[in-house]
Amino acid sequence: MSVEIIAIGGYEEVGKNMSAVKVGEDVVIFDMGIHLDRVHIHEDTDMARMHSLDLIERGIIPDDTLMKDVDGKVRAIVFTHGHLDHIGGIGKLAHRYEAPIIGTPYTMGLIERIIKSEKKFKVTNPLQILNPGEKIQISPDITLEFIRTTHSIPQTVNAALHTSEGIIVYANDFKFDNHQKISPPPDYQRLRELGRNGVLALIVETTRMTEEKEVKTHSEKVARIVLKDVMEQALQEKEGMLITTFSSHIERIQSICNIAEQSDRQILLLGRSMERFGSIAESMGILNLPPTASLYGSPKAINRALARAEEKRNEYLLVTTGHQGEVDALLPRIANGKTNFKVQQGDNVLISAPIIPNPINIANRNVMERRLKTSGARIFPDLHVSGHSGKEDHRDFIRMLNPVHIIPSHGDLEMLAAYTELAEEEGYKLGNNIHILRNGQAQVFNGGV
Repeated sequence: MSVEIIAIGGYEEVGKNMSAVKVGEDVVIFDMGIHLDRVHIHEDTDMARMHSLDLIERGIIPDDTLMKDVDGKVRAIVFTHGHLDHIGGIGKLAHRYEAPIIGTPYTMGLIERIIKSEKKFKVTNPLQILNPGEKIQISPDITLEFIRTTHSIPQTVNAALHTSEGIIVYANDFKFDNHQKISPPPDYQRLRELGRNGVLALIVETTRMTEEKEVKTHSEKVARIVLKDVMEQALQEKEGMLITTFSSHIERIQSICNIAEQSDRQILLLGRSMERFGSIAESMGILNLPPTASLYGSPKAINRALARAEEKRNEYLLVTTGHQGEVDALLPRIANGKTNFKVQQGDNVLISAPIIPNPINIANRNVMERRLKTSGARIFPDLHVSGHSGKEDHRDFIRMLNPVHIIPSHGDLEMLAAYTELAEEEGYKLGNNIHILRNGQAQVFNGGV
């Protein structure tokens, strides 16, 4: 029986992730993401009301039309976590497949929100929750297993397909973090067991492979310490205080709230995406907001909250969206003087996120920071650790799983090539057992491990 790995999206860019694994006549799809950079380029994009073919043409969602030529039946659509570059296209693509959607509880909560907001298509696929550490039979020859791991969003898993031809592991995205507050450490023991049982192929992210300065990703514990060092002093001052971070980074938001709870300031979590990710996490008991914290997502509620903070700026901490300087997000709007809250001399602005390296983000972030500085703000940038594995984490991962074949993904050609160099250091060879694919290409393996 043959195994075929089909690269649909995310093999030429960071984002727009979508892959398919075909085992005999059965197909499992992983991810249906969006390309966030392309959304920013096309500022008139209202995804909820657009047709999938228009979004494919703009390069915003994967071009899955190639699946029409795949001779097999899609048995499941699987998501390993809830970031938009992995789940954001589900409202446009899932209805094409008569297959259940499978994810962890938090991931499924975010997926349900996307499906409900979809205006163009009706997604009626069954929703199936699978917890980390559990298995589900997808077809007579395929069992899906979720293996616990860590990332910058709760309930992230690595997925393993158990087949008669060997195990296929899908690892987009992960890091090895033993010190998170919300998420337990990765299940290293189970990963090593999979390696002993025989991993036929590993499909793996390459997001940080071109970075030189950090070979092993620091724990979120490091971010907590750095934030605490900066926040404790700023919280005692009389000036305004703002923090921006990833709305989906519930672990980071929890840390910010815990630190701020020790002060006299009220915590205002502000922004549409902040409300979306935070409210679902809070309702599931994942995020534990202190009594001093409030969450606002609608424009009217945000404006009222900002007006209160403007009157008594030393009594509030604003936690906002907009860390990349996105023009419609809250912190850039505050910097531009378009809200009820005006930045003043001596205000502290903490940016708990890196610049995601593309020309639009770099330009937007630069403009936002210059405007904040012009208003007299003191800026503390890059109070952050990554949610993606560094090079030495990837080396450990390869050694745990000992896969027969490796397919790098979730990156541009430079990232895929950098991962190839690492894999070759571990004894693999390009074209033999490490395979670089481009969107629309496939790799076939005949026979078992």
